Amino acid sequence: MINLIKNEWMKIFKRPGTFVMIAILLVAASIVAGFFKYQQSGSKAAVNQKWEQNLKQENDALKKQYERSGSKIEKQFLKKEIVTNDYRIQHHIPPQESYDVWTFVKDASQLISLAGLFTIIISAGIVASEFNWGTIKLLLIRPINRTKILLSKYLTVLLFALFLLAVLFVYSTVIGAVLFGMPDQAVPYLNYNNGTVTEQNMMVHLMIYYGLSSIGMIMLTTMAFMISSVFRNSSLAIGIAIFLMFSGGNITQLLALKFDWAKYILFANTDLMQYFEGAPMVAGMTLSFSIAMLIVYFVIFQFLAFFIFKKRDVAA
Repeated sequence: MINLIKNEWMKIFKRPGTFVMIAILLVAASIVAGFFKYQQSGSKAAVNQKWEQNLKQENDALKKQYERSGSKIEKQFLKKEIVTNDYRIQHHIPPQESYDVWTFVKDASQLISLAGLFTIIISAGIVASEFNWGTIKLLLIRPINRTKILLSKYLTVLLFALFLLAVLFVYSTVIGAVLFGMPDQAVPYLNYNNGTVTEQNMMVHLMIYYGLSSIGMIMLTTMAFMISSVFRNSSLAIGIAIFLMFSGGNITQLLALKFDWAKYILFANTDLMQYFEGAPMVAGMTLSFSIAMLIVYFVIFQFLAFFIFKKRDVAA
């Protein structure tokens, strides 16, 4: 299996397009960094000595808004803000007012969608290209079963996705430290979950944030891999995956406004950060529910890919 993965990895990096993808990702991160640096130039956040008083006033306003609100989702969000502010006041943890390396690393996570786009392209082509080039026949004459061959390709795609995430995270950290500097003091991230606030190391939080933010990328990559394996068509896989990447979430949000069954749609469950930094798309959704739905979709995608790949006369 390891040799198969190495072989697929070498195939990916023999393509000039792979290095173009990496270069585009780095250039995009540099442009984002330059944009935020330009915004920060000439302005330096002053330390607010009355932040505790300001948070108390903010909480008073939030509590009044909470009482007036008729939306369960809005109430969940307001409760999170109130409880977090109370924790800051009680433990003397001021809100972050300056823009530093960690703020930029979190903002740069928006580029995960770009990394996802590149991963989808690789995923859609890693199987279909074997048919287009006619190399699938040479691949299948080896004394290796088809499951291992397809699994090695999928694992290689996952490794490539992790590679792009690591490149984005490390490069954002380096360029962020150079342009924005390190924070004056280590301030923990306040993690809110089910009415409880816990402190978390900022680096650990950002690594978890990047991981959870990539769930949607992994699911769409898996879908593209399935479509490519079933239909032997990379263009179809790329087209469907990209369309859903940019419109799936918005369509699901519109449906969630009127229908509770929208919570069963894939894109209502891909953003696991909604349970830590906001409110679920549909009232009543829980973290365990979303994880269960993701597993169901993942199993369906993989079953279709492997079942059809094994049964079809792919060498014909």
